Formats: sequence, C-alpha cells, structure tokens
Amino acid sequence: MTISRRQIGALAFLVTGASAISALAETNDAAAVADSVSALTKAMLGADRAKLESLVSDKLSYGHSGGVVQDKKDFVEVIANKKTVYKSIELSKQTVDVAGNNAVVRHAWESESGTGDGKWNVSKIGVLQVWQKEASGWKLLARQAFRV
Repeated sequence: MTISRRQIGALAFLVTGASAISALAETNDAAAVADSVSALTKAMLGADRAKLESLVSDKLSYGHSGGVVQDKKDFVEVIANKKTVYKSIELSKQTVDVAGNNAVVRHAWESESGTGDGKWNVSKIGVLQVWQKEASGWKLLARQAFRV
C-alpha cells in the first residue's frame, strides 16, 4: 500500500488540529481553575457557606502551614461560623498547570485574619492546591500551605 502526499498532508492537518484543540481545552481549563480559585477566595472573605461547599470536594484535605489538617466539614464550619474571619486575602505569583482532570495551583498568600475580637493576624505563606474536574465544575481536592 502506498501513501500519497495528500494522505500525508491530511494526516498532518488532523494531528495539528487535534493538538490545537487539546491546547485550547487546556487553556480554557486553566482559566476555569483560576476563576474557581478566585471564587473560593471571595467565598472565604464572605463566609459564604453555600459557595464554600460548592467549590470544595467532599474528599477535601486542607492543610494549614501550622500543621492543622481539615476535612470539608471542618473547613466550611470554621469559616461559615466565623471562628476564623478573613479581613483580606491577597494572592500573587499564581501558576495553574492542568493535567487531564486535575490541576495544580501554586501561589503566594497574604492575609489578615482573626477570631472576630478585633485583633488581626497577618499570614504570609506559600500555597499548593490540587483541583479536580467534576461534573459540576472544578473542586478543590487538596490544599497545603507552607511557611516561606
């Protein structure tokens, strides 16, 4: 069987098109993950229980820089019940890397938080997040903060 130049050209066109479609999907996913990170930040600032619950996985593992690890229930309860109140959260140096249905997000985090008694603590930490694509959108599966 001989292969013509047209067949080779058509195959090259299909491969290039598939690569472009895959790259576009990855770019769209990266933007969607970044939007989810932003929505989570806003939900934390607003102590929005419903939004927090919708953005995190039922299997959430949320690690703090001091060593405390929370599951979804604990994470949502602490913020929604204002045991921790966020006055500000600033994220910088953010990167988003998509790998199939998972995404790794890294950023620098600076926040002012407290327990509602008027005393604020400043945190400057690094954060690694793992997001997972589910039927309802991107969900935070894991988060680990570390001291910088």
